[in-house]
Amino acid sequence: MKLPFKMTLTKRIWICFASLELLIGIILIIVYPYSIQSTLKENTYRTIEVQQMLGFQELTGGYGVDNPGAKVHDHESTSSIWTLMVNNQFETIIGRTQLNHSTLMKMKRKIGHQKSLLARYTLKTNNSTMYFVVRRIRIDGMNGYLISYMWDTYNNELAESLWSRLIFTFVLASILSLFLAFLLARYLKRPLDILGRRFKEISKLNWEKPFEWKGDVEFERLSAQFEEMRLNLINYDQSQKVFLQQASHELKTPIMIVQSYAQSVKDGIFPKGGLDDSMDIIIRESQQMEKRVRKLLYFTRFDSLGNKAMRYSRIRFGELASLVRKRLMVQRSTIEIHVTGGETIVYADREQLQTVLENLVENALRYAVHNIWMEADGNGSLRTVITVRNDGQPIPDHERKVMFEPFQKGEKGQFGLGLAIVKKIANNHHGTINVRNIADGVAFEMNLPAPPHEKQNGVSDKIE
Repeated sequence: MKLPFKMTLTKRIWICFASLELLIGIILIIVYPYSIQSTLKENTYRTIEVQQMLGFQELTGGYGVDNPGAKVHDHESTSSIWTLMVNNQFETIIGRTQLNHSTLMKMKRKIGHQKSLLARYTLKTNNSTMYFVVRRIRIDGMNGYLISYMWDTYNNELAESLWSRLIFTFVLASILSLFLAFLLARYLKRPLDILGRRFKEISKLNWEKPFEWKGDVEFERLSAQFEEMRLNLINYDQSQKVFLQQASHELKTPIMIVQSYAQSVKDGIFPKGGLDDSMDIIIRESQQMEKRVRKLLYFTRFDSLGNKAMRYSRIRFGELASLVRKRLMVQRSTIEIHVTGGETIVYADREQLQTVLENLVENALRYAVHNIWMEADGNGSLRTVITVRNDGQPIPDHERKVMFEPFQKGEKGQFGLGLAIVKKIANNHHGTINVRNIADGVAFEMNLPAPPHEKQNGVSDKIE
């Protein structure tokens, strides 16, 4: 349901506090009268019983707790306790009372069925309520009843007094709670307003100003998370600028070569022999530029798509490795490319896994002396390890640390994107990629999750 007005944090806090007060008020209206009446009634009976026993114990000659005077003990008295002793015929033995005959008969009818030693009764008469306690006694060889009673006037006055004080306390607490709601809303709104202004500045690409909030743990955590986001945005912006500069630099050289050779041919000048030689250079540089652009597009596609375009399947490693070997072995016919672990099943995106193998083998072809090995090990229950190694020279430590970053090229590197693409693909597969120097060369190892045991929704079990 759409509200007729727009909600804000302040309004929500006010509504919550007001609703809470309303709920408390309703509970008080429903529960309190019954609770207070029940408590006062129980307290009245206890008071009557205590006073009755005290008076009975002071009996000396006559009944010791004679009512202190008719002036005090009238119908308007608030806390007077009347006491009298009657025999089985309900004739007064000790004490006196102002009760009329009709009321006494009603008391007699109630008492006539009493079997217990002590009993409590309630009697309504003339719009008033009487609470009385009857105790069975035996005195001077006679059986009788000791009766003590009290009118509800005192209870009503006490209940009204408590009710008025409760209402006053409730109203005062409501006012104070609304004031606290105002302070709370103001306190919560302030850091959110500041954070909102920071977001607005970030939307304008102005993210140099840090945000730090000292106070409650929750706001400090929010401040730290915002600051982490701000720093990540700064790093991302810087990396994008560096990426753009490096990409421009990578494309600038072949463009300049193509442009200069084309202008030379147009002017009738052939820097490299004849016309065919010059055109061959233009074609070669165009092809190099096309490869660079293709790798740039492939690299940036992972940033925009992430793992949304992943199509997992079970792949027999030997078939895919043999395809890669067939495509790339012509680049250096003197290098032997070996495949082991061909029956290993790899759980990955086929196109991306092929890209990984092609990039790693292309990289190995530039440095290998005689041999390249593509290996797969699926014996582990949790991981599948794919290794591409060559018998070339060891990689210096300072190069190994940065060789998976974009545009980081080794001595014989070309574009500096091949290994960066490999790292992105490994990350998208929830795997890792690393390089290490071994006794007879260099090994690149990619660890991928092992194939699942059961078919999952949207995942093909077909082996490709």
